[in-house]
Amino acid sequence: MDVSLLVWAVSLGVVTALLIVDVVVVGRRPHVPSTAECLRHLGFFVALAVLFGLGVLVTSGGQYAGEFFAGWLTEYSLSVDNLFVFMLIMGRFAVPRQYQQTALLVGIVLALVFRTVFILLGSAIVSTFSWVFYLFGAFLVWTAWKVAREGSDDEPEEFHPPLLLRLVQRWFPSTTQYHGVKLTVVENGRRLITPMLIVLIALGATDLLFAFDSIPALFGLTSEPYLIMMANLFALMGLRQLYFLLGDLLARLVYLSYGLAVLLGFIGVKLVLEALHENEVPFINGGEPVSWAPEIPIWLSLVAIVVILGTTAAVSLMKSARDARAALTSS
Repeated sequence: MDVSLLVWAVSLGVVTALLIVDVVVVGRRPHVPSTAECLRHLGFFVALAVLFGLGVLVTSGGQYAGEFFAGWLTEYSLSVDNLFVFMLIMGRFAVPRQYQQTALLVGIVLALVFRTVFILLGSAIVSTFSWVFYLFGAFLVWTAWKVAREGSDDEPEEFHPPLLLRLVQRWFPSTTQYHGVKLTVVENGRRLITPMLIVLIALGATDLLFAFDSIPALFGLTSEPYLIMMANLFALMGLRQLYFLLGDLLARLVYLSYGLAVLLGFIGVKLVLEALHENEVPFINGGEPVSWAPEIPIWLSLVAIVVILGTTAAVSLMKSARDARAALTSS
């Protein structure tokens, strides 16, 4: 796929402009968005992603369009899981609801920064070392096992502060009260950090951890850095509205971990098979391609992703509805 610098510049410029507008709106008036506002913004961002995919179809063909849609759906599903962790962080630090929108926006911007860095590094590594797909595939299969194991735990999920956050809380004096969206305040002549700064650090650390999962998964679906970047951008746009729109619905996706585990496992196996199909590692089959390793076409990957995510959502909601009816009956 031949993407000119002009197309890169225009694409990133449009997204940056949308983010700036978002920052200005939220920064001017921190508030809890209404359902109508969330639906308008979310519909706009989804429509943009679909139009972009259709544009890729017209200009570059069905193969690349399928790769974009597969990457976008995968990244969206992982971002929804990221939102669930964001909810745990907001609850853990009791963030006032009118300030959650600002915190979410900063978290999404941090996610864009981290994932851009990982995409650039990943592209450089992949173009130089073809064997890295073995590592990506093995990492995704291990991550799938870890996610499935966490999903089998019947205990309610809790937020476990990362090391960076624990060090910040230990080393820097802080106030227990929120002061709007300010990150630091002066009390009794001392500069103190506010809970909002701690929340943003927690969101940033979470974004960094999720980037380790999402970027290898996207490289398993396409090797085009432009499509990987745009799939990331479109998946992250609208997450702030989705957070407020779904609310407790996120908690009702009880099988989300299992669905993500199957999805990551599928992409991990796909990566390993592709690495075998184009093998150059000397100690595997004498450095020759493995003839029996099949190539999974992008249309099959797209179908698998839709089926996995659709089944996960449907079964989760049915389970939640059944549990709710059982609770009413028992009471």
